[in-house]
Amino acid sequence: MKVLLLIVCLTSAIFCQAQKPKKHKKRDKQEQAIPSPVSTQTINNVSSDCDPALEKYVYNPARLTMIEKCVTVTGIIEESSANDDGDHHMLLRLDKGQENLLTKINIKKKQGNLVIEAVCANKTSLKKVGSICNGFINKVQIPKLVTHVKVTGSLVNDTHNGWNEIHPITKIEILK
Repeated sequence: MKVLLLIVCLTSAIFCQAQKPKKHKKRDKQEQAIPSPVSTQTINNVSSDCDPALEKYVYNPARLTMIEKCVTVTGIIEESSANDDGDHHMLLRLDKGQENLLTKINIKKKQGNLVIEAVCANKTSLKKVGSICNGFINKVQIPKLVTHVKVTGSLVNDTHNGWNEIHPITKIEILK
């Protein structure tokens, strides 16, 4: 029977195509946007050193789902840039043992890095942000690329993108 099916498949592309499961582009995109579950039991980096007052400077906070109010992670800064919403966006290559903080989207779209964001660290050029950063001076020191750092802040999932991030960052310490 298998031989017969193989012969039919080899001779009839239509039959073979009918045997393949159909892709549902809309559903596939929705599944990609769903973050991998991160159990709070697996987060061993829980900290109490966060400044909850920084949350009021997060632009469009409804897009962020809180995973853990305050965590501390370590790693190497791999990318750094100013966002037009005033935040400073960085990618952090986590030190070994912290991979459980990443979603599949972090791995695929951010090359296995954790996104970290310092709120209101730059000039705001996006009009829809409004005056959220007015009068606030972020004292988080932005490290240079390939600096080994310890980062403390809120671990969230950015539901618009599907990746996890520390946003807002409360502090960054340079490690030797």
